[in-house]
Amino acid sequence: MAKETESLRDQINIIGGGTTIKGDIDCNGDMRIDGKVTGNLKISGKIVIGPTGDINGQITCKNSEIEGKVEGKIFVAELLVLKSTAAILGDISTTKLAIEPGATFTGNCKMDGSKAPQAHVEQK
Repeated sequence: MAKETESLRDQINIIGGGTTIKGDIDCNGDMRIDGKVTGNLKISGKIVIGPTGDINGQITCKNSEIEGKVEGKIFVAELLVLKSTAAILGDISTTKLAIEPGATFTGNCKMDGSKAPQAHVEQK
């Protein structure tokens, strides 16, 4: 049973370009989004929003790298990286933040590691 749980956490889930999802997503592993998602994301690992990724909702995760567009609050327990093509409209709460020149961010930023919520996804 332990090996099965470990392998589920090691999986990378991909939402490709041209795909639109409406609804909340809970994920025990890592995720990459190159499509459009309207809904809240709870990712226990790392989430990568590709350059064509478009998120409208709250993101809660362990780590994140954003190249696309996010409209909503972002809660990252460890490291948030905003690439040069990132466009963020919403508040950020994280422990560590890296912003490349060219990224746009409109909102408030709170960097307090003790208060950043952990993405907790229940095991089924």
